[in-house]
Amino acid sequence: MYGKAFAPEYQGALSALSVNSSLTDVLAVGTEQLHAAERAGRDGEAARSGLAVAEAHRRLGRVEDADRAWKASYRAARQAGDVAAMAWALWSGGTLARQRGALPLARRLLQLAADLGEHGGDVVVRGYSLAGLAETGRIQGDYEAVGRLHEQLLAEARRRGEARHTVWALEGIAQMHRNTGRYDSAYSLFEEAAEIAARADDRRGHAWALRGLADVVSVRDGDTERALELLSEAETTCRAMRLSSALAYNHKMRGNVLYRAGRYTQARALYEQALGEFRDMSEPRGEALSRLGLAKALARLGRDPDETAAELAELAGLLERIGLRHVRGMVARAHEELGIPTDTRTTEPTR
Repeated sequence: MYGKAFAPEYQGALSALSVNSSLTDVLAVGTEQLHAAERAGRDGEAARSGLAVAEAHRRLGRVEDADRAWKASYRAARQAGDVAAMAWALWSGGTLARQRGALPLARRLLQLAADLGEHGGDVVVRGYSLAGLAETGRIQGDYEAVGRLHEQLLAEARRRGEARHTVWALEGIAQMHRNTGRYDSAYSLFEEAAEIAARADDRRGHAWALRGLADVVSVRDGDTERALELLSEAETTCRAMRLSSALAYNHKMRGNVLYRAGRYTQARALYEQALGEFRDMSEPRGEALSRLGLAKALARLGRDPDETAAELAELAGLLERIGLRHVRGMVARAHEELGIPTDTRTTEPTR
């Protein structure tokens, strides 16, 4: 039913690259082709090579380089009059904005990308941009609104036999099920995503699916060792492909698994590691999640309750500004779990 996964963001001279190509290789080849296209005055090819450069930088956590690259790709595409290439550049910029926690900007850029994709007749970039909009809404906790869009995009991906997009949609729906306590259906969806990704040789999608399975195995079954095994398998892929963001989220999830098992000292170390990784790549959502986990672990290890309360108060304000409804709820539950009333939050947090 599904063919081998492919990477439509690798275009032009880079179209032979695999979805599993190392990001450092993508960056090297993309930069070489970009410079060659610029020297030859081929704006269309510069836009396509620049897109791959932007995506490699983004996935490596080099956000400033990624920001410059997607904008340069857009300018080259506009100069060439290539509407579809303009849409792809905007998709990359919107995805980067979401990664950086600029969610209103992400929505604007992704909507523009979807509109241009439709205008330019590129159904793939339109689908990827709508998927980006759905994911932006999902991480904000707007499940009712984006749940239908996820299902629509899943149906379209299945119809086209596009494995990579099917895996993405399954994982997004599974995450919403997991976050609303529907663990059995979440597990089934993550499991299907992992199976499709494995058959299609989509190593990135497979790694994310394993992370989801590990989460459910931990929270539903209390099977700490199985969860850690799944995360170790995913980590191998993340390291091989240099997936910096995915690796940081893997470490954060490992902290969650250890925390649930009462292994607070180990959890603290993993949260600290993930926090440093997210700060290095300027990813505020991951940073906030890691800080929340670290605050809980430190509280369990005897941190002063007033300091914990102040930390949670600061996190609540940060998440309010970012607009992450689901994670704001996690902060409220942390107060309840730790027995810390919200009205005691007066002390400045220690960092």
